[in-house]
Amino acid sequence: MRYLLLLFVKLISTTFWNHRYEWVGEPLPGNRWGDIRLVVILNHTSLLEWVFSGMTPNSFMRDVAEHGVVPVAAKTIQRPLVGKFFSVIAAHVVPISRQRDHTWATVLAKVDDDRSMVIILPEGRMMRKDGLDSEGKPMTLRGGVADLLREIPTGRMLLAYSGGLHHVQAPGDKLPRLFKTVRMNFEAFEIADYREKFLAEHGEKGFRDAVVADLTARRNRHCPVTPGSAPGLEKLREETPPA
Repeated sequence: MRYLLLLFVKLISTTFWNHRYEWVGEPLPGNRWGDIRLVVILNHTSLLEWVFSGMTPNSFMRDVAEHGVVPVAAKTIQRPLVGKFFSVIAAHVVPISRQRDHTWATVLAKVDDDRSMVIILPEGRMMRKDGLDSEGKPMTLRGGVADLLREIPTGRMLLAYSGGLHHVQAPGDKLPRLFKTVRMNFEAFEIADYREKFLAEHGEKGFRDAVVADLTARRNRHCPVTPGSAPGLEKLREETPPA
């Protein structure tokens, strides 16, 4: 039933929005969508990010339905309609706080086999129309991805760089705007190679900060700019040095 629901969501997405995406970085051999264990969505701008499902193959949707582990903010789950929707989109939807507490430990505990697929938005909150979060602070990444990289031994990490959705539905907007173009770039890594690279360069103590810094720089370089959507993204790109 979850799989059918996700296919229905994908159908809505492809019917009412146009999709543009590209792959960046060095391609991995074989099926680009195969053996994905960790999906990191960067540049979180809207609760409508399910519209990006129109860019994914059905096999990916099946993996989410059968093996997905999705941390969702507790306050989002508590919303009457939106919360109900997010609570059934994956095999394991885990309400979490913004703290590194028992709720985060529950997420890590769900990664218990070689087929779990974790989908995470590491910024932990949405960008508002002024380019900042709800407290007026810059959008920074949290270190939960580093915990997951330690927990997941093999498979691939998919980085999904969002072009932003403020032009479709920004936080505070009541209704989405239809027939807009949404953009996303993708990049994939072997988890073992990515983890070992940063452990070798920075050690256990510096691993977490190094991962956050790397993902922040990649977000700033690779998120496609969508006019009228993600405020400040062009400036971040200009300020971020090349790889």
